[in-house]
Formats: sequence, structure tokens, C-alpha cells
Amino acid sequence: MPVFKASPFIIAELSGNHDQSLEKALAMVDAAAECGADAIKIQTYTADSMTLNVSQAEFVINDKGSLWEGRTLYELYQQAMTPYEWHEAIFERAASHGMLAFSSPFDIAAVDFLESLNVPCYKIASFENSDHGLLKRVAQTNKPVILSTGMATQAELAESVEVLKSNGCKDLVLLKCTSHYPADPVDANLATIPHLAELFDCQVGLSDHTAGIGVAVASVVLGASVIEKHFVLDRSEGGVDAEFSLEPQEFSALVKECRRASLALGKVTYGGTAKEQASRKYRRSLYVAKDIEKGELFTSENVRSIRPGHGLAPKYLDMILGKPSKRALKKGCAMKWEYI
Repeated sequence: MPVFKASPFIIAELSGNHDQSLEKALAMVDAAAECGADAIKIQTYTADSMTLNVSQAEFVINDKGSLWEGRTLYELYQQAMTPYEWHEAIFERAASHGMLAFSSPFDIAAVDFLESLNVPCYKIASFENSDHGLLKRVAQTNKPVILSTGMATQAELAESVEVLKSNGCKDLVLLKCTSHYPADPVDANLATIPHLAELFDCQVGLSDHTAGIGVAVASVVLGASVIEKHFVLDRSEGGVDAEFSLEPQEFSALVKECRRASLALGKVTYGGTAKEQASRKYRRSLYVAKDIEKGELFTSENVRSIRPGHGLAPKYLDMILGKPSKRALKKGCAMKWEYI
């Protein structure tokens, strides 16, 4: 995907961790840049575009153990939303650091607004990946699309991908995503990543809601070319997604270790790299272990496989044992065929 040059491409998701402070949101952009993030992402919606301002049962979060248990959806989205009037300032701050900046639109009006800001790409959140109307509008921009798989079945994903591709999306990235907050590593099922790549013939990545960086680093080994992780300046200050977000020092480690994992993948190779060739002399080889007289037979006592590696290869020891020496040899002499 041309717009994503680094591999893996690492996105800092600001979400609602700005606590309704533009100053904090801009400080988060600065910190993400300092950490080495390739992009920042926000979310474009209002509480009214997401849900209804009612308090009846289905509009109240009642999941036991949820970070947001007991709150209405409307209240949560009011706290977590990024005001439309902040978008341009956030995007400009990211651009000043050379980072990409884009967003997840949650309705068609949000796409139209983001188009007015000329965003370079779009992200579809996991709970919206079956909203075909939204997918169609995003695809019609002809910009790259990143889509989180979340709870979607294989059939649902196939439908969503078809909607995107049939409406103009040519560059697609699917992110393996576990839509639980925070997610447990046992539910990450990273083995799905190469299967997604094969099934849909596109780039794949990870939208990670687990604590720490281990799951993200592991995903790189399985082919993840895009990593999205929630970001917070200080978890102790709270924030709607703070519990499963990384602080700056952790995000720096994420960038460093994901890059290291990507670099370490390399290619299929045997026989040692160019840098290893100098170490070949420290392999084992056959050496005279005791002084040997001319005509004396080679034995396991006077010829041994030891380091360094200047003598004959150890595999020839059985061929040598019992043969007479052509000359007197001193202890420490590297064995050669001419001595036999």
C-alpha cells in the first residue's frame, strides 16, 4: 500500500484519552511522534450520531467487568468523542512531525467531513465493519481503507470486502482485532493473520487491545504489516481507554521491538550470513592432541575433535583412526590429509 511506507506501520490511536482537552490531544500527538509512531488516528462521531440519548436497558452497558459498566452509551460517547472542530488542529500537528493523521468515521456525514480535510486513508472500526452503507461511502473516496475484523464471521468479512472493492477500494488492510476491552492474549488468535492474508489477498495487521507489547510483536512474525495500539500520556490520570493503552515509554518499546521483529524475519537462508563467516574458524575440527612419531597410528587419544576449526572436519575422524602418520606431528597441529 503506497501510503504506508514503514513496515510494520505503527498507528497510535488517541481515541478518547484526551479527556476532552485539545491541549492534551495535541500533547499526545507530540508524544506519539517522539515515540516513533508512523501515524495518529482519532475517531469522528458525535454521541447523537452513535446512539440515542435514552437510559432504558439496552442503552446501558451491563457487561460484568466492563470498563464502562453501568454507563449509558450516550454518556460514554459524549466523553470519548473528539470534537469536529479539533480535527484540523490535530491533523496539522501530526503533519508538523511528518506523521500521517486520519480517522475512523462512524457515519456517512463523518466521511464527508473528513473528505473536506483531505485525509489520506480511512479506518473502519470493528463494530462498524458490517455497515455496508458506511463501507460504500468510504470506498467511493478511492482512498486506502483499514478495516478491523472484530467479531465478523468469515462470511460477513467476505461481504464487507466485496462492498469495499466493488465501490472503488483498491488498497485494503484487514486488522485482526479482538473486540473486548481489555483483551486477553489467549483470545488474540494471531494465527488468523496469515489466513486472512491468503483468504482476501491483501495486507493484514493487528488492532491490539491487550496490555503490553508482546501480542503486537508476535503479530509481526505472522505477517502483520500494520499495528494499531491505543495511546495515553499517563494511565493514572484515567481516560476512557486508558486501561488498555500504552504510555509513551511503552509505545517507544512497541515501535522498537516491532521494527526489530520485522528486521529479524529476513529471508530463508542456510550456511551462515556474511558476518558469520569470520566465526567459522571457531567450529570444531581435528587436531593432534599428543605428540605423534612418524609411523605411529592415529588413535582417539592422539587425535581429537576440538576448537578451533583449521583442521579436517570431525566427520573424517573414523577414516583417520588406525592409519599411520607419514611424519612426526606436534601436539596442537591441525590435521591435514597429507599427514595420513
